[in-house]
Amino acid sequence: MLKFDPKKTPIPKLHHLLLGSVAPRPIAFASTIDREGNPNLSPFSFYNAFGVNPTTLIFSPSRRGRDNTTKHTYDNIKEIPEVVINAVNYNLVQQASLSSTEYPQGVNEFIKSGLTAMASETIRPYRVKESPVQFECKVREVIETGTDGGAGNLIICEIMMIHLDEKILDPSGNIDPHKIDLVGRMGGDYYCRTSGDNVFTVEKPLQRLGIGIDQLPDKIKFSKYLSGNDLGKLGNIESLPNKEEIRKAFDSNEFSKKLDGFSQSRNQEKEIHLFAKELLESGRVFEALCVLMEGD
Repeated sequence: MLKFDPKKTPIPKLHHLLLGSVAPRPIAFASTIDREGNPNLSPFSFYNAFGVNPTTLIFSPSRRGRDNTTKHTYDNIKEIPEVVINAVNYNLVQQASLSSTEYPQGVNEFIKSGLTAMASETIRPYRVKESPVQFECKVREVIETGTDGGAGNLIICEIMMIHLDEKILDPSGNIDPHKIDLVGRMGGDYYCRTSGDNVFTVEKPLQRLGIGIDQLPDKIKFSKYLSGNDLGKLGNIESLPNKEEIRKAFDSNEFSKKLDGFSQSRNQEKEIHLFAKELLESGRVFEALCVLMEGD
């Protein structure tokens, strides 16, 4: 593997390495205002949520690497410690990107990007009407991580009010990832879209104690055909199936016929493990483990 010492790596190279590897990143579409009342709007992908009691959102308008100057967003927050963080979905990603153009101080990016400024209820900066979620925030603290070009400025925010487009909710009242259709920032000019086939589920091991990959039989654990993701699903099972559970699984002709067919194959292990992969991909984890244990 290649090695990079951050203290010996040029800032532009280090910047590309971090943005390409710490990804995808959510986007804080930050609306601020200066003391004269001039609005500013710009996206930042050094951003995330860090707590709910109190609510804590943090984003970083870093110092410019080329000349060590600060962003207008940062300057505004030092004057008026308030910000609206607007979510960026696929429908407005091009306009959000356009607003990142480094226009002179005082230029209204709402107008430049063709977005609609809406009055906030608890703070002075404007909301982006087209955004599906808008967080009105007070700035609790600003942490400057350094004074050289590329240094971060952590804007620690507390949410005062949340505005939510009800069209993005599912029947249970939760945010539907397919309806909100968020985008994430990658390295360079790359983004990703978090909806459709790009969204998948991974069952959290919170309600039960998975046995772990280390407890799987060696022929399964060291399979040439099962991936780390496959083994992770199997390791989330609470216990290995016993002989009776395996027998019940094979009461289904589906498994018996499959294994009988594989017994005639010159590469029986491969056929069994690939069949188990199919079961895993369809969410039939326990049955996949039964097939693997019976087949092996």
